[in-house]
Amino acid sequence: MTRTVRRRVGSLVTFFVIALWTTGCVHEKPASPPPSPAAVTVAKAAVKSVPVQLNAIGTVRVFATVAVRPRVTGELTAVHFNEGEYVKAGQDLFTVDPRPYQTALIQAKAIVERDLATLGGTELILKRSESRPSALTAEEMDRLRAEVGIARASLAADRAAQHTAELQLEFTTIKAPIEGRTGNLLIPPGNLVTANELTPLVVINQISPISVSFAVAEKHLANIEESLSKNGGTLPVEVSLRGGSSSITGELTFIDNAVDSTTGMVQLKAKFLNADRRLWPGQFVDVVLTLSQRPNSVTIPSAAVQDGQNGSYVYVVRKDSTAEMRPIEVAFTINGEAVVTKGLTGDETVVTDGHLRIAPDAKVAVRGSETQQ
Repeated sequence: MTRTVRRRVGSLVTFFVIALWTTGCVHEKPASPPPSPAAVTVAKAAVKSVPVQLNAIGTVRVFATVAVRPRVTGELTAVHFNEGEYVKAGQDLFTVDPRPYQTALIQAKAIVERDLATLGGTELILKRSESRPSALTAEEMDRLRAEVGIARASLAADRAAQHTAELQLEFTTIKAPIEGRTGNLLIPPGNLVTANELTPLVVINQISPISVSFAVAEKHLANIEESLSKNGGTLPVEVSLRGGSSSITGELTFIDNAVDSTTGMVQLKAKFLNADRRLWPGQFVDVVLTLSQRPNSVTIPSAAVQDGQNGSYVYVVRKDSTAEMRPIEVAFTINGEAVVTKGLTGDETVVTDGHLRIAPDAKVAVRGSETQQ
């Protein structure tokens, strides 16, 4: 065997040895481990009674507002309250210069005293004449009787004038016609005011009780009327001020007698005692009208409800920690809870957070749970 042949044979042997060594060193690739369970937050479905409610935006309005005007003419001499002060019905507010009216009353009383004296004299003459029928003719007796009648009529008229003078003097002290809060003082003391003038002295708004006006769609009108008849003509209404304060409870007192044809809404009003004066005229408030209670309702947190192409669905966690995608029907949501009418029985555990990390029949790991109210 030549040297060249031996060299080629050696190279081939070396090649096969290296190939065999390389093949022996190659290991099979291990199988991929199964995916880790998706971490989710869950909540238990519950069966309970939930209120059927209507929500609206309302405006606080006063039950009564009075523009206080003088009933007599004169100089405004005193103001007995401070602007923005709460006043009671009958409380003194203003004083108009009473002196001219005091003088007029004295004069009216004097005229009445004169009439009384005149009447007394004519009645005495008539009485004496009647005791002596032959002393006067029939015509003279008729004249005396007429004078007595005239004196009585004059006395009655002047007594009425005295009463008017007393009223005029009483009107010089202007009193609050209602209980409420005063606004700006529109005419300061020292000005001459006239009876029933156009500009009021002050405007009083009744703050307690107070009303809230709101509107609901006409489709709810039949349900409202039915609920009113079942609840003795009253329904509870709660309002909340903007800013997260606690709600205030009142009752429905008014339903308008017509639906607004341009909006399809009907106006309602609710009454609130407002003893703490938290409601203020002109405020916007969130209104909740409770119609009835819906017993044995299946509820879940509204965060558990997802929307798909075929409607709403939830992920239910099975006992083997796998997720089941289940379609549901939701009647309405209230206070962060969804009322389910179809798809759940009330003993399920549903996913409330982590929906994007799971798929139907995938393993899940519960990292926390929520409790319904």
